[in-house]
Formats: sequence, structure tokens, C-alpha cells
Amino acid sequence: MKRILTALLLLLTGCLMQLTARSVVFIFPLEQEINAAAWQHTRRACQEARNAGADMMLVCLNTYGGALDAADSIRTALLNMPMPVVAYIDHNAASAGALIALSCDTIYMSPGASIGAATVVDGNGTPLPDKYQSYMRSIMRSTAESTGRSPEMASRMVGPDSVLTFTAEEAVSAGLARATATSVHQVLKDTGYSHADVKYYEPAISDSILGFLSNAVVQGILIMLIIGGIYMEMHTPGLGFAAAVSLVCAVLYFLPMLIPGVLPAWVLIVFIAGVILMALEIFVVPGFGVTGISGIICILASLTGALLSADSITGLDTTGLSRSILTVGAGLVLAILLIWWLTSSHGPAWARRNSSLETTLSTEDGFIAVDTTPTKLVGRTAIAATDLRPSGKITIDSQVYDAVSQSGFISEGTEVTVTSYNSAQLYVKSLQNPK
Repeated sequence: MKRILTALLLLLTGCLMQLTARSVVFIFPLEQEINAAAWQHTRRACQEARNAGADMMLVCLNTYGGALDAADSIRTALLNMPMPVVAYIDHNAASAGALIALSCDTIYMSPGASIGAATVVDGNGTPLPDKYQSYMRSIMRSTAESTGRSPEMASRMVGPDSVLTFTAEEAVSAGLARATATSVHQVLKDTGYSHADVKYYEPAISDSILGFLSNAVVQGILIMLIIGGIYMEMHTPGLGFAAAVSLVCAVLYFLPMLIPGVLPAWVLIVFIAGVILMALEIFVVPGFGVTGISGIICILASLTGALLSADSITGLDTTGLSRSILTVGAGLVLAILLIWWLTSSHGPAWARRNSSLETTLSTEDGFIAVDTTPTKLVGRTAIAATDLRPSGKITIDSQVYDAVSQSGFISEGTEVTVTSYNSAQLYVKSLQNPK
């Protein structure tokens, strides 16, 4: 009987704890360009929401869009979350942002917010051919179907013809959004989680570093240091500081794409091949030729390809091609300017020491320049110190010099005159028998 009462007490205690347990809401702000860094943040946020046992995940969305491959990865992650996912659009959910919003179970929008304009464009903003738009429309429709929305309304966000962009009220009327909300607190109140424990996603230091390295300006600087380091290493003996700088910058450049797993394998293969070719050029092949040029081409191709990524429509991120070329081109120009400055008279002394000969060869250190004294002896009278047959020695002011006779045999003690000085050799003629 005591055991039965104990079991009932434990059961009642467990039920009471479940009734009194507070819900958990995990809030994830996604307010940036949709790129590899945004996907990295989303993946970590989804994992943290699971670990926290969240009853709901709230995505605060404010973006003008970005790369389709990153948006598709984020969409898939949100669709596969075990708890309800709510999107709160604070101002903007354009282009790729619209796709992400549709992948959430419920959408709230702030007054004045908008959603739509999901046309696929290239790097210049020009809409791509209809086959790309058709595939994008199918993604939008399937996402809307998965979250119980109108596939037709979602499809009409994709152009290029009659593209729809919905305001907050229009999105509510079309059934895309549930309601408008002026704040996150209002969203929590409307969803019944106003008294829930709220946990916020806080980016890890590693995520912040990866986001910083993904910045186009930082990537251009890294490219400058990679190219500049390779050039300086080619003009300095052995492996030194320039090679270390180039290697570290290459690792930092590829890291934001390597960690999320979006870096194509061919990029690393081509880059390694370029490094090997440059090493052969520096240490094995004399001069600068085919191997050096091929190495530079491989390195530039890999640096450009790292900023591109495969997507589900074209197999190539055509929208980022112009950006990739511009970033690598800017880095290359900066590298040329850096090399010019380092090797010029305005650059630091350590760079010039490694790229040019600046050692002074002084006579105090035992270095002797070419003696120009014999040129001053032309026209002087001398005495043959030995027989000249035709070579021999002559004496001028008690100094003995090598000389060559231009008048045949000259016996020792004969007066001669110095006629010329050529190829480090004095030439003389006999004064007794001048010719």
C-alpha cells in the first residue's frame, strides 16, 4: 500500500511540474545579407534552439536578400525544425528573404514592412532568363505548400513580369501573413508565449570572425597580401616572412567558405596546384616562364571560384560572378600598388634589403674597384724593365707595370712611350725606333 501511494505521489508531482513548467521561446535575429555567414548563423541558431528545448523559434527577419544557395539552405533548415517557427518581418523580406519567410510556419509583419520581389537576377541586377525564374517559382510554390500558404501568391513574387511585393496589410489579406505586429512582445502575446522564458541567439566569436572575413573589403585586402606575398617571396632567397604572410592570408580567405562546407573541392585543388607551380618556378625552373604564369592563373582562378558556389538552379552562382571578379580584380590592383611601394625608394628599408642589393663595397672592407690609374700613363715616357717579347715590364716613376710592345722586340733599358691602354693592358713603342 505504501508503494502504491508513493508511486501516485510521484506521478502527481510529475504532472504538477509539467503544468507549472514555463515554455521557452528562442529568438534568432536574421538581419543581414543572405550569404554563407548568414547560413552559418542560422545553422548554429537552429542547433541552440533544439538544445534549449524551445517550444517556439522566432526569426526576426530584416534583409534585402542575397545568395540563393544560402537562402535555400536556411529554408531547408527552418522547414526541418521540430518546433513551430515564426517569422517577424521588421521592415524587409525581399528576394531571398521572402523565401526564408515563407519557410516559417507563421509570419507576422510590422506596419510598413514588405515581402516579395524574389526575381532571380545576375550581378548587375538584370533578371536572368525565364528558365531560372521558372525554377525559382517552383521553389516558392513548394515552400508555400509546406507551410499552408497559397502557392500562387508565392509564385507571383517571382518575375520578371508582374512581380508582386506585398505590404503588411496586403500580405495578411492574401493569407501569406497572419497579422501585423508592432513589436516582438506583441508577437509573443499573440502566439500565447508572452510569459515564456525567452532565450536569444548570441553569435559566437568564431561566427563574428567568419562574418568579418566574408566582407568584400576584407577579402580584397587578403587577396592583396596573398599576391603581394607571393611576388616578394619570388624575389627573396629561401622561404621567409613573405611566404608566411601569403599562407596565413590564404587560410583566412578560404576559411569562411571552408567551415560551412560551401567551398567547392576544385577551388582547393586548383589553388594547391598553383602553389606547387609557383614553388617549382622559384626553386627548380630557372627564370620566369610557363610554370610561373600557369601558377598565377591557377591561384587567381581559385580565388575567384571561392566566391562562387553551386546553387540548385544553374549549378553556378551567376549572381555573384561580377562581385567575385570585382573583388579579385580590386585585390590584384592593390597588390600591384603594394609591390610598387615596397620596392620603391619610398618603401620600408627591410623590403628593399630583401628585393635589391644595397650593400656598399668599400675599400675599408677590403673591396677594390677597377684601377683607373693606367689610363693616366698614356703619353708618358718609360724604361723597359725587362725585355719585351712583345710582353714584358716597364718602369715609370719607380713603379713597375706590365706592358706589350707595338714595335717588335724591345731590349731591357730602352726608352719607350706609352701609346694606349686597352683591355687592362698598357701598349708601348720604342723611342729609339718609333713607328
